[in-house]
Amino acid sequence: MELHQLRYFCAVAETGNFSRAAEQSHISQPSLSQQILKLEEELGARLFDRLARSVRLTELGKTFLPRARAVLRELEAAKGDVVERKEFVGGPVTVGVIPTIGPYFLPRILSSFSLKFPQVRLTIVEEITPVLLDRLRAGAIDVAILALPIRGHEFETSPLLTERLFAALPKRHRLAKRKALSLKDLRSEPFLLLRDGHCFRDTAVAACDRARLHPQIVFESGQFSSLLSMVGAGMGVSIVPEMAIERNSPCRYVHIADEQAVRIIGTVVLRGRSLTRAHFAFLENLQANRK
Repeated sequence: MELHQLRYFCAVAETGNFSRAAEQSHISQPSLSQQILKLEEELGARLFDRLARSVRLTELGKTFLPRARAVLRELEAAKGDVVERKEFVGGPVTVGVIPTIGPYFLPRILSSFSLKFPQVRLTIVEEITPVLLDRLRAGAIDVAILALPIRGHEFETSPLLTERLFAALPKRHRLAKRKALSLKDLRSEPFLLLRDGHCFRDTAVAACDRARLHPQIVFESGQFSSLLSMVGAGMGVSIVPEMAIERNSPCRYVHIADEQAVRIIGTVVLRGRSLTRAHFAFLENLQANRK
């Protein structure tokens, strides 16, 4: 049984005439008649009495008509639900973010987004990059905000912003009043860095490698706040991204004079995954409020 057969059946029932039903359904009269015959054959019963100048429903046809109309109404309602859902900006959005971005970048973004789209239910997951990529693959999160580039052809990335890297120094450090420095200037200093697993550690180590500096690491942590507290206490120096600079900090921040000493932050989604309007709205909001 085909849906178009139900439509033709209802059209004939409403018009009482095959020709008018065919015209209303934008089909030739012979084709419509053939489809009605096929429907009757499948049901094993006549639905219409063909009279000289009109047709009328048989008793079985009268029984079948409300059922056919109900099926067509449900189909139209289902189509309407899909269209409405496509245009509705709401529902869940799960965002993964690395710890070296989340507390500095997201609060302002999330506030503006929630005000604009109150029907979206945001969930934030903070994890290191490898874990977030695994969760993207598994569909456990919808969007990740990470440091780019990343490995994997199965992902689509879009840059949001590029930030400079700074050396964090104790306030009384001999280089604290400089506007810029080379990491070579810190060759004899003890370093405090993020522990392995955090992608910014790789960024910091890469900057040291370009300066041919092998940092003497005396302290590791999973949070910039811990590193900066230790730097302020005079334990050594560190490298931080621009967004982690604190106004009321126990440290001095000096720009690293290396054109490649930057961090690119961007969004990552799983290639080929269908995104909802809420997902697109969140991504667009990120781009609009990235600075």
